[in-house]
Amino acid sequence: MQQTAHIDLPSSESAIALSGQQNDNIKFISEQTGAQIALRGRDLLLSGTAHGVDLARQIVRALEPLWTEGTMISRADILTARQAINTDQLAELRAIQGETITRTRRGEVIRAKTFRQRQYIQALKKSDLIFCSGPAGTGKTFLAAMIGVQALLNDEYERLVLTRPAVEAGERLGFLPGDLQQKVNPYLRPLYDALHELIDPEKIPVLMERGVIEVAPLAYMRGRTLSNAFIILDEAQNTTPAQMKMVLTRLGFQSRMVVTGDTTQTDLPSTQTSGMAVAQNILASVEGIAFCKLTQADVVRHPLVQRIVAAYEKHETTRPRR
Repeated sequence: MQQTAHIDLPSSESAIALSGQQNDNIKFISEQTGAQIALRGRDLLLSGTAHGVDLARQIVRALEPLWTEGTMISRADILTARQAINTDQLAELRAIQGETITRTRRGEVIRAKTFRQRQYIQALKKSDLIFCSGPAGTGKTFLAAMIGVQALLNDEYERLVLTRPAVEAGERLGFLPGDLQQKVNPYLRPLYDALHELIDPEKIPVLMERGVIEVAPLAYMRGRTLSNAFIILDEAQNTTPAQMKMVLTRLGFQSRMVVTGDTTQTDLPSTQTSGMAVAQNILASVEGIAFCKLTQADVVRHPLVQRIVAAYEKHETTRPRR
């Protein structure tokens, strides 16, 4: 039996926030529920089966705290809302929507988009050592950098240390121009990008000269003790077991370390075991260490990225073992 319903949106800003670019969100909610959805000005029209219309209405209402404020809705928001409805977690969904990590230089709100991202953020604020694994686009490094920069600006730490192994993904460092620091800068670019979201680009070199922010390849960490610092080890799947042990033992007093990576995308030689995978096995029962795992459902980049990750995961699990 066909059913219809409508939701009156409070403003044109809320209609834009809910519908997304070229009505992409409206189309996605329709795909998720089977309901036909049309936006006429500020009037959202729902039609279809009773179940489809009711589910679409619940999803839209679950997202109401965001679109009423004109906050742009993402596909991740829609999927999280549906998960909250299916699992009776609407109270936790409200907590996600109401918790702001920080704001970018442009005033954009940074917050968790999924339940697992929220758990990761909570671990970043509580544990002294955090491992986070997951595919590209899940916010592993970005969220860690946001928490780290905010803690630095709040004087919770004296410095922010960002590091990653300079492992070549098919290229060779020797063919790149410049000295060693210039050669490894392209590998550290994602960390710089995260910094630029919160700190004016012209201020970053000054902070780096003062040693408040340090962005360096993993090899520079050997022999040091990092005290009163927030440390992020990115692309940790490309560390060897020896490198991982080395960097973990750099942790000093009043410091916090975040280790991020995707163990399914290692650029190490096929005969070399990932130090991140080994460390997670060895340290699984050690008190004070948090382990977070994000999945393709937590991807918050272009919608196509989520489908690409899902396709690769399916390929990896179905291909015959040699």
